[in-house]
Amino acid sequence: MTAKTTFSDELWKVSRKMRTLFDARVRAEGLTLPRARTLMLLGKKDCMTQTELADALEIEGPTLVPLLDGLEKQGLIERQPVEGDRRAKQIVLTPAGQDQAAHVNELAKAFRSDVLKDVGEDDLKAAIRVFQAMARNIEAAS
Repeated sequence: MTAKTTFSDELWKVSRKMRTLFDARVRAEGLTLPRARTLMLLGKKDCMTQTELADALEIEGPTLVPLLDGLEKQGLIERQPVEGDRRAKQIVLTPAGQDQAAHVNELAKAFRSDVLKDVGEDDLKAAIRVFQAMARNIEAAS
């Protein structure tokens, strides 16, 4: 087996395992992975439009709507009109949503610490360069 094949296989495995582990951790806190990811993204910005959020989550708008409906029912987000565009809505965290986003970020921090334990800084920097090169190649192939 070539190094490229082994690398690709290992990347797929690690990606699935990371997703599964993080999903289990947020589920233990009463969240779903999509809700946790949404809260994390919104916690990094003051607000995002539904379109921006769908793009960042890499999902379609119609898939995002029920996700936002659930977060709104929990009192974690509000949909607000966008000035100058009656059709667009901004998604804003409520104070409870900000608290929940901060909690999810703490879970993510602990998760990264556990997953990257014993991985050196130089190895991380090399992996980042590899992933960035792969992302550029994927963009070029799209």
